[in-house]
Amino acid sequence: MLDFINYPVSFILWCWHKVFGFVFGPATGIAWVLGIIFLTFTVRAILIKPFVKQVRSMRKMQEFAPEIKKLQAKYKNDRQKLAQEMQKLQSQHGVNPLGGCLPMILQIPVFFGLNNVLRGFTQGATKNYFFGADEVHSYLNADLFGARLSNFIAQSTADIEKLGANHTAVIIVSIPLMIIASFATHLTARHNVERQNPATATAQTGIMNKITLYVFPLGVLVFGAFFPIGLLVYWLSNNGWTLGQQRLIYKKIDREEEEKKTEAIEKRTALGPKVGQKPTQPKKRPTPPKPPTPEEKPAGEVSDPTKPKRGAKLQMNNKPAPGAKPAAKKPGANNQPGRKQDPVPEEKPATTNGASTEISGLVSDRSRSKKSGRKRP
Repeated sequence: MLDFINYPVSFILWCWHKVFGFVFGPATGIAWVLGIIFLTFTVRAILIKPFVKQVRSMRKMQEFAPEIKKLQAKYKNDRQKLAQEMQKLQSQHGVNPLGGCLPMILQIPVFFGLNNVLRGFTQGATKNYFFGADEVHSYLNADLFGARLSNFIAQSTADIEKLGANHTAVIIVSIPLMIIASFATHLTARHNVERQNPATATAQTGIMNKITLYVFPLGVLVFGAFFPIGLLVYWLSNNGWTLGQQRLIYKKIDREEEEKKTEAIEKRTALGPKVGQKPTQPKKRPTPPKPPTPEEKPAGEVSDPTKPKRGAKLQMNNKPAPGAKPAAKKPGANNQPGRKQDPVPEEKPATTNGASTEISGLVSDRSRSKKSGRKRP
């Protein structure tokens, strides 16, 4: 069922065994052990990029940890709504929660694939995926301090003796590998827990941390008795790679973040004025508003035909007030400018029976005399 995994795993192991078998001999235990170790390194090197994405995703989640706390407090009684809001928040910040689990998810099938390949090395087998009959025989007879790579502690003594080994040698080789692998698993989990943001810690996070810190290492120590020695070598090399990879990549990412912070501080310092330095640019005073020109009309003003326009001279109303005497009309007032005025005919006072009918108070004769240039008699 897992042939799509077993064949690639067996091919990588076959390649490395050919390399180290050429140096140390194909039937030696060291050639097979180094082949298993470098199989682990090859798979983990392929998974470096997803691991870096996992670390960056965890950093982003720590940045919006206060928002997560607010959502948890707001929807503490509604799990479905909380999950929806958390998904929206993660999509806004570009965080994929599955990206953090991808390296671990991809290692699980490799572990099972290698387990199937190593257990396929059995007496009388003529083929084991990419390995032929000679290579199967070579693996079964590979000696590692008196034990065989296919032996395990829980195996029966008769089966161990069939391969030319003894139970004591298997225990002596297996137990140190189990202890070291368990301790490496604990250190790897501890390194991850120490880098978690306490602001994002929940009850579920605390439970998961305890499981990874203590339950998984204890499981390796207990169930390692059922793992072949070759599989214990894989587990130890895998945890050793993980521990070293975490330290290197975390340091690199921390250094990049420190450089970004330093650059941001330097930019702010360069843009801001130095201590004790006067500002080079004078303060800009607000310019007073310009008075509206005669052509401009304020917005919202309704034009009134009876109201005089701005800038035009006000004309006096010639209508006399009640009780006032009418003013004498100036001669030539109706003439257009630039036109020669016609002579004003002399007006004679009206008489009645030879007597003058001049109304007292009217001085029209005086005004005419001034205009015509005649002197008063």
